[in-house]
Amino acid sequence: MGAATTAPPATSAVPVPPTPHRGRRGRLARLDVTVSPYLYIAPFFVLFLVTGLFPLLYTGYVALHDWDQIMGRGEFVGLTNFVDILTGRGFWRALANTVSIFLLSSVPQIAAALLIAALLDRNLRARTFWRMGVLLPYVVAPVAVALIFNNLFADRFGLVNLLLETVGLEPVRWHSDRLASHIAIATMVNFRWTGYNALILLAAMQAIPKDLYEQAALDGANAWRSFWSVTVPMLRPTIIFVVITSTIGGLQIFDEPKMYDQYGRGGADQQWQTLTIYLYELGWTRADFGAASAVAVLLFLIIVTFGILNFLLTRRIAHDDGGRR
Repeated sequence: MGAATTAPPATSAVPVPPTPHRGRRGRLARLDVTVSPYLYIAPFFVLFLVTGLFPLLYTGYVALHDWDQIMGRGEFVGLTNFVDILTGRGFWRALANTVSIFLLSSVPQIAAALLIAALLDRNLRARTFWRMGVLLPYVVAPVAVALIFNNLFADRFGLVNLLLETVGLEPVRWHSDRLASHIAIATMVNFRWTGYNALILLAAMQAIPKDLYEQAALDGANAWRSFWSVTVPMLRPTIIFVVITSTIGGLQIFDEPKMYDQYGRGGADQQWQTLTIYLYELGWTRADFGAASAVAVLLFLIIVTFGILNFLLTRRIAHDDGGRR
């Protein structure tokens, strides 16, 4: 006779309904996960709306009116301020001066920054000291830099002209000649910003995989060949970033040309007057806020144009790297 076995009764899993307290906590947790990131970044956008977007829109509004510094808003004039600015000589002269100073400063500045970054990337003794040292000109106040270089490039008793006369060359009229004044101002800009850009390039340079250099060495490449074939191509996105930021800063240059002489008007014949000094003169010397706002809007459009060129150039380089974005 076989033993009869009985299976244990099956227990069915009955879901436990969430308590009201637990459901409320869960909703708060989901709300926290969803909303918190937007709250964290909200202060930036609030500040941008107050200090960035609103002034931009208000400047465009002022540019469409006959706006006097003392009398305030006048009648609506449409695009008259833009037409007056674009058909006048002052805007184009200031734009040419701005582009000239930008080219004389940015091109040698980026080349020198790349060279300094390559030197700082080598095994130097006390390399932290050298890396901090190249940043010192950046922390010097622009007023102090302008005073120092104004004396160095003084027409009669400046150190630069004294050195030129020592080697038998004619002194340069640094404040009278247009190109010479641009070179002097570009020297000030390079003094302040070369070290800053060098540190940006150095940070990108240290992120390059070392095995690329080892592979180049196995292929017989020397240090110069490795620099041009490995370092520079790997730094292209960072170089583009430095170029664009230098371009934006160069188009808005104000401190150095403003303090290049004691009058701050860009020279007796406006030979180094930039767009920002021209804007300042229209707004605070001629009290024509409408025309000054028109120049500000045009300067904004020029900077946006350079930004679009940056985007197109970056996308082109990404396609050249095999379509990787």
